[in-house]
Amino acid sequence: MRRWTRLLLASLLGAFITIGEAFALDPENTLYMDLEHGRVVIEMRPDLAPKHVARIKELTREGFYDGLKFHRVIEGFMAQTGDPRGDGTGGSGKKLPAEFSAERHVRGTASMARTSDPNSADSQFFIVFDAAPHLDRQYTVWGKVVEGMEFVDKVKKGTSGSGAVSDPDRIVRMQVAADAQ
Repeated sequence: MRRWTRLLLASLLGAFITIGEAFALDPENTLYMDLEHGRVVIEMRPDLAPKHVARIKELTREGFYDGLKFHRVIEGFMAQTGDPRGDGTGGSGKKLPAEFSAERHVRGTASMARTSDPNSADSQFFIVFDAAPHLDRQYTVWGKVVEGMEFVDKVKKGTSGSGAVSDPDRIVRMQVAADAQ
């Protein structure tokens, strides 16, 4: 190989390494959500939803999400979890004020579930399988799956129109990356 070709390749590889380092995830704002099929890595966005991110980290550190069901999963739309009752009616007991933003609901977006009251989000959240523009600016986006979306795709889908799952998959364990062992 000619010297100039080697120099060009070395230069390009160096640029890719530098770019990769620039996009390294902050361990304090990264979640590891272990599912039966593998690990899902979620980049949390405190710049968009600081109160929601803080609460999710608090609940995660308490072990709140470990073992919880994906109680509502709708093919082509989303997978929802975070209810200790497992039927969509429960939460942690602490309502959060809406932190709506212009961030779009695209494949892998993690967003808070809520009732018709915009300030009713608690512990339940969902991850969208595909773009869901009808949710934009109406639900609090707090993160995005950056690795392992193929494992979210494998979560058992509901059989009813409401997406209720009769034999649901569960979160095996959820951790803040800074605390991971």
